[in-house]
Amino acid sequence: MADDTATLRHRFRDVVTSETELRTVVGEPTQRALDKVVRVIDRHSRSFIAHAPFVFVASAGASGMVDVSPKGDPAGFVKVLDERTLAIPDRLGNGRLDTLRNILRNPNVGLIFIIPGVGYTLRISGRAIIVRDRELRESLTVNRKLPDHVLIVAVDHVLSHCPKCMIRSGLWQPESWPDPTDLPTFAETLIAHAKLAETVDEVQAIIDQANRERLY
Repeated sequence: MADDTATLRHRFRDVVTSETELRTVVGEPTQRALDKVVRVIDRHSRSFIAHAPFVFVASAGASGMVDVSPKGDPAGFVKVLDERTLAIPDRLGNGRLDTLRNILRNPNVGLIFIIPGVGYTLRISGRAIIVRDRELRESLTVNRKLPDHVLIVAVDHVLSHCPKCMIRSGLWQPESWPDPTDLPTFAETLIAHAKLAETVDEVQAIIDQANRERLY
């Protein structure tokens, strides 16, 4: 990993290597930006989480390699157990278990909650464990299906993130969305990346079946 960054540095002429260099360009944050970090899930954060149907979970393994996994369910699927603790159900996936395997080696996680149409997001950092408590899994049931595992996050930092990135991207403005006509399909991408022997139609049929039968 160190060799990779050394190689990258040789490709560019003006590489930033210290916070001092960053601050020379950007300046210092406002006091308001510093003060907006809280240590608990207050009523404002609780309300945001209750309305969010989507969260990104960042985790890192023992080697330091970082992974970001999207999680989605009906709004409010992440359960606030108390002002310092969250519960995130782990639904059926592809069996890689990237996030869970990382957490077994490195408990640090970062979360970004997103609500469609809302410009700002909620960021949470903390430490996680994996549990299988039956009562908790039952409380996170959807379509009569219990999650096999629940990610429990002990909250360290909570902060709201301003809407500038949403405005710049036009994320919630359909008229600014790119035309996906020439975008490869998921099936085509799987075939290329995994070097599959199946046809696009055959892989698409597998995807469609999984979407019908393995959501929960």
